[in-house]
Amino acid sequence: MKPKFVFALLLVLSTAGLSAQEKNATDDPLAKYRDQATQKWESEIAKLEQRDRTEVDPKDPILFIGSSSIRLWKTLADDMAPRTVINRGYGGAKFSDLAVFVDRIINAHKFKALVIFVANDIVGKEDDKSPEEVVRLFKYIVGQVRETHTTEPIFLIAITPTPSRFKAWPEIQKANAALKKTCDADPSLHFIATEKQYLDPEGEPIPAYFVKDMLHQNEEGYKLWSSIVRESIDKVLKSTAAAN
Repeated sequence: MKPKFVFALLLVLSTAGLSAQEKNATDDPLAKYRDQATQKWESEIAKLEQRDRTEVDPKDPILFIGSSSIRLWKTLADDMAPRTVINRGYGGAKFSDLAVFVDRIINAHKFKALVIFVANDIVGKEDDKSPEEVVRLFKYIVGQVRETHTTEPIFLIAITPTPSRFKAWPEIQKANAALKKTCDADPSLHFIATEKQYLDPEGEPIPAYFVKDMLHQNEEGYKLWSSIVRESIDKVLKSTAAAN
């Protein structure tokens, strides 16, 4: 009996007793997230797609995607100038949501680099994802990006320590460490650390960088964030240009 036939037969037998939902989970690595993500964010993603149809992208842009801290980055274009940018942040995205929608967010664009920031999967609640699941989802997102954008550098901004979610900081630190390890293993991935700049000498988050909700950044916070992100992008892109 040929090995390929044996493998196919074993696969059929292994799924024969599964329910339709279980079979769907076997076929779809995002099955447990897809329905909820679609119900919550479909209208927002449709709005981004409408912008893609009506807006003309600048030349050689850096595409920024992710959650509300990206969406609310009103000074992004000025902060990255003279580099050009596209902002496609939305709502309170999680890695699981972004994994579901990433192809629809990026495929309309040709970009020089991609920047990702997501910070809502570990917030101090019972249904938080584990650091391992966050990494799995990030790797899935990278895999989807590489289907259409094979060599462009991808930057991942670390999950920021914020006063409102500092109770979850130990788990967030684990996720950040695991995400950094993943990026360090791939020359095309670049982890942008922010922990040192957002913590005071006692290791507490600095409230002066945040608005009243102590989650989203104020003007001073964005000034700091942009300087960190810009430095990392410039370093990598200048190095890439010199190599070419």
